[in-house]
Amino acid sequence: MRNVYRLICNFYCLLIFSTGFAQETLQGNGKPEMAVGMRSNGKIYVVIAVVLTILLGMFIYLVNLDRKIGRLEKEARNEANNLRK
Repeated sequence: MRNVYRLICNFYCLLIFSTGFAQETLQGNGKPEMAVGMRSNGKIYVVIAVVLTILLGMFIYLVNLDRKIGRLEKEARNEANNLRK
């Protein structure tokens, strides 16, 4: 479970720090050039939905994988303790 918290913290930090490196191309009105066209067509919401779906799927997969690995490690420890007795 500790690994899950570490993963969540790392993912959060990655999202926070990656926004600092974003570059915007501004038009004369001060709005980012790409976002204006995509927002006016409503496509930006599709892009956001797809990205969030992919990230959520990856996160759920990693949590499930961590649980399975933890269960296998616990079983291996139990078997090792049983052999020692």
